[in-house]
Amino acid sequence: MKLTPLGDRVVLKQLVAEETTKSGIVLPGQNKEKPQQAEVVAVGPGGVVDGKEIKMEVKVGDSVIYSKYAGTEVKLDNEEYIIVKQDEILAIINN
Repeated sequence: MKLTPLGDRVVLKQLVAEETTKSGIVLPGQNKEKPQQAEVVAVGPGGVVDGKEIKMEVKVGDSVIYSKYAGTEVKLDNEEYIIVKQDEILAIINN
């Protein structure tokens, strides 16, 4: 099954939070708050939303930071996704 967002919505897959100690031991991020970093997996077409022309500025594969309480969490085929409006995405992470 595939999610196809409508309008100015974007489907995100949250990045796994892991922390590495100074000695190199990886600690899983289970007891921490979820990070607001995610990868874009699908982008809506944009267009006219609420009377305003919306140009989609993110693309599939981008790593982004989104608002803390943004979006709707969806589980599909044992994968968790978050559907947000583009204006809830705060920044694109450039490597």
